[in-house]
Amino acid sequence: MLATFSGYIGAAVLSAAPFIIDSPLGKYAMILGLSLLTIQALDKRLWNLVCLNLISIVGYCYAIYF
Repeated sequence: MLATFSGYIGAAVLSAAPFIIDSPLGKYAMILGLSLLTIQALDKRLWNLVCLNLISIVGYCYAIYF
């Protein structure tokens, strides 16, 4: 139940984030959305999506600080 709920919230956050992606808030929203979707991917054992999400989170962290 928690994984499903986090997936819906993560998808909603990721749907809104591209409109503000040029600001730091947009990058933080992407990190939050990907983190929430990672919870769902871990629950479903979708390891390819877990890896993709983790790499994307690192990329957005890099974009914030550099």
